[in-house]
Amino acid sequence: MNKPLLKRDPNHDYMSFDDFEELLQDKPEDARWELINGRVIRGMVGARIEHHHIIDNLASAITHHLRATGRPCRVYRETFYLKERKQDLSALPDVMVRCGPIPPGATSIDDPVIVVEIVSPGSEKRDRLEKRVAYQALPSLQTYVLIERDQIFIDVYERTAAGFVGNAPLQQAADILKLSAIDFEMSVAEVYRDVFSAI
Repeated sequence: MNKPLLKRDPNHDYMSFDDFEELLQDKPEDARWELINGRVIRGMVGARIEHHHIIDNLASAITHHLRATGRPCRVYRETFYLKERKQDLSALPDVMVRCGPIPPGATSIDDPVIVVEIVSPGSEKRDRLEKRVAYQALPSLQTYVLIERDQIFIDVYERTAAGFVGNAPLQQAADILKLSAIDFEMSVAEVYRDVFSAI
């Protein structure tokens, strides 16, 4: 597998996966550090309540669906790492779905079928470019979803024989979010439950 090619910005720090793993040993408890295509991203733990509502709404609905249908898949939230050494990738996606058994004591996965990021003004460039390129290079990934935090707007990218294709954005409360990899459907209104009072 080749690393995704993105132009490196001289204003940022870059390092290898192994060097980043060593750096994590010194990470403060209130810090959130990621490595995306070799770029070190240092942030703080914490997000607005709307961010957490969206994650909870989506993760809870998917978990219920997986249990009801007996699929051998699990949902992982924003504190569980997605790591891929070959891509210098060590990320904390907001929601991931992975199928199949996982070893006891695991602290990361490298083969999600679905990855979801909640997009805020501060994360938009990373989520829509750097992370999208990194995630879509994972052979296991079938769907990448971007959910805007501050407006009703959801982008869904699905893997096809020709590569990832973006569907028309979901912008209405009555629209349906479909994740075909796990035969899941959810109304946009439910995704944004308790986020916007108008829906």
